[in-house]
Amino acid sequence: QKELREFPGVSALIYDQTCAAEKRRRRKRGKFPDPARRVVINEAVCEGCGDCSSKSNCMSVVAVETEFGRKREIDQSSCNKDFTCLSGFCPSFVTVEGGKLRKPKALADNNEERWELAQPAPLNLDQPYSILVTGVGGTGVVTIGALLGMAAFIEGKGALNLDMAGMAQKGGAVWSHIRIAARQEQLFAPRIAEGETSLLLGCDLVVSANSETLSKLRQGVTHALINSEESITSAFVRTFAQQAESGDLHAHPDPQFRTRGMSAQINEAVGEQQATFIDASQIATALMGDSIATNTFMLGFAYQQGWLPVGEAALLQAIELNGTAVEFNRMAFTWGRRAAVDLPRVQRKLAAGKVESRDRQLSQSLEETIARRVSYLTDYHDAALGKRYQDRVEQFRTAETALAGQPGPLTEAVARYYFKVLAIKDEYEVARLFTNGEFLKKIDATFEGDYSLRFHLAPPLLNKAAPGVEPAKRSFGPWMLKGFKLLAKLKILRNTWLDPFAYTHERKVEREWLGSYEQMLYQLLADLNTDNLDLAVQLASLPDSVRGYGPVKERYLAHAQAQQAQLLDQWRNGGQFHDASKADKAERIHATQL
Repeated sequence: QKELREFPGVSALIYDQTCAAEKRRRRKRGKFPDPARRVVINEAVCEGCGDCSSKSNCMSVVAVETEFGRKREIDQSSCNKDFTCLSGFCPSFVTVEGGKLRKPKALADNNEERWELAQPAPLNLDQPYSILVTGVGGTGVVTIGALLGMAAFIEGKGALNLDMAGMAQKGGAVWSHIRIAARQEQLFAPRIAEGETSLLLGCDLVVSANSETLSKLRQGVTHALINSEESITSAFVRTFAQQAESGDLHAHPDPQFRTRGMSAQINEAVGEQQATFIDASQIATALMGDSIATNTFMLGFAYQQGWLPVGEAALLQAIELNGTAVEFNRMAFTWGRRAAVDLPRVQRKLAAGKVESRDRQLSQSLEETIARRVSYLTDYHDAALGKRYQDRVEQFRTAETALAGQPGPLTEAVARYYFKVLAIKDEYEVARLFTNGEFLKKIDATFEGDYSLRFHLAPPLLNKAAPGVEPAKRSFGPWMLKGFKLLAKLKILRNTWLDPFAYTHERKVEREWLGSYEQMLYQLLADLNTDNLDLAVQLASLPDSVRGYGPVKERYLAHAQAQQAQLLDQWRNGGQFHDASKADKAERIHATQL
């Protein structure tokens, strides 16, 4: 820059570096070093704050729904390994160094079973057949279009392809138009006209419900095969913290996936009988160990349903000519065919080899919700804390039953969020959640070979950052597990004068928040009636939006406290919001007029 500023006239400085997405592509082809290092998240430690998504801007940091709220995990098959997510201020991040991803059990014993797969009846090609493939960049949408075009060429048919990717190198919307006819001269334009799609191969639900896609569909003409996975969008990456900074008191850290609405739009466009929804990403990833298999899996499903105008032999030859992960893609195609014939059988096979966290099994009743949290609090500290929680929830159950005839949303809110302010994830709890066996069991189920763990932490006693400033994170080797085991046993010191962490700014703020919340619960019980029941639910649910650790949590807490002040003002005014600033202004105007 110093040299160029001396140059007369206009000069250009071009920074040329291989991006993470391109590095991932080259790794798949064996043309770029692949570090034996992967990031995993301990979802029990994760608070679902979204700080990692915000700092990395990465679509591979995905959401998982658990009994204790929405958490994050790393999609290992789409991860670019740029490791920027590690900068998220959270102790849940661990890097696995060495070893490799464990081969899925379903794939390992694939040859042990026999499947009867009849060939579908060939399609009539009196008229050109138009296939619209939708998805996101970097997942192989364009490849699917190329495979279909090549298969048509192999069979001596006419084919035209048009890929519309724009700037979607990875993560953006992509459309691939494929038109196939008995003879090339029957085709005049590669782009599918409005209402002329014969098959929508929707590899991504969001792009499939896009207005550009919907305009190409028509009832009575289009079959739709849609991947129902809730894919990560920019709205998910743009976290609640950013909205809160703008003063949006209605912001929530869990953006809602519009799965039902988007599915309804597709059903309306093609007719419910013509639309098939399948969680192809979840099934294909579990079967093949890599989400990149999803689109080829869907291709096999569509073929077995009789929705493709090319044969199996031509498709498999096209996969071979493509030359990338040939056996892998052939197997994904075959699993797609099997799922089309007997999906329950495929799902049973997956369930047999599945290792899933207990937290991902959601409670089915209020009683179960309460019982699980009493058990958690007992493990967290002691039985007395569990009883303290249970007694308070029972008070609200009794009060709500007296008003509404049965316990409902208020009791549910207190059961979930009073628990949350009691079970603060302090140093002792983080240590317990790393050493109670659940996390290490997941690591063992995911990885094999010779590997070691590194923990990325910001110990408060080693960081003296000012309030609101993020302390520096440090990396600790596998020996940290021994430290965690010792620390977990010292939970009996929690909140005593011997607790060294009790004097930190973060712990003091959390104790103040707990006291404020408990005081508010007393007020709700004292003044609860049928008119303010809904408002009580909003107040009791405030801790839901308090997420994260350290300065991240402080930002969330400031937002929740602002909401609390506003809602309590409403509570004291009989459910009517009282804006003090407007009232003061009105009084000044009135005084001026007098």
